[in-house]
Amino acid sequence: MAFLSWTELGEAGPWRWVLAAGLGLLVLLGLGFGAWSWYGAAQSRGLQEVAEASALAQEALAPQAPAAQRDAAVRKLEEAVARYPTNRILPEAAYHLGNLRYQAKAYEAARAAYTLALGKGPGSTLAALCRLGIGYTWEAEGKYGEAVTAYQDALARFATTDFLYEETLIGLARAEELAGKLDRARETYRRILRELPTSRRADDIRWRLASLESPSPR
Repeated sequence: MAFLSWTELGEAGPWRWVLAAGLGLLVLLGLGFGAWSWYGAAQSRGLQEVAEASALAQEALAPQAPAAQRDAAVRKLEEAVARYPTNRILPEAAYHLGNLRYQAKAYEAARAAYTLALGKGPGSTLAALCRLGIGYTWEAEGKYGEAVTAYQDALARFATTDFLYEETLIGLARAEELAGKLDRARETYRRILRELPTSRRADDIRWRLASLESPSPR
């Protein structure tokens, strides 16, 4: 099919605007298809690179993994996160990065990675793990007030049936105890026994509660 020249369009009467609009639409469609193809290819490359980095991270988190392997996985994840900030599995990569940094005792950096993962809108399970991880980082730094706040924020989003509910409650009680908020810690331990009476850690919790309720030796 041969397209009319601009001179011929000018002589085509009222239909020239219809023809011009059609030509313009074809150009826009071509540009849009090209941009979409480029975007799809970039997402595909990013998906592969981020997935590879996440796999390396999981291997590096093994107890027997050497520090050099962990450092290499951290670099790979950091590169993938920086290069593909909109990739759909970036939250998973950021979560793994947080775990590696936590393992290296870089708690502030770990918290930043967990926060990045949350900011990318992960699924509910990964979001719960990130919020719990943030609490762990504060607790590991000895900032127990911040840890209490983080655990409370996580609990506000959980139901008693959520798989991290008990772990988060225990973290909250522990942080309250370490922060010197003993009345609140006792109440949280009682809450665990009340809401989760079949917990496998019920005996340990009762022992901890009894130790807090016993009068201090003079």
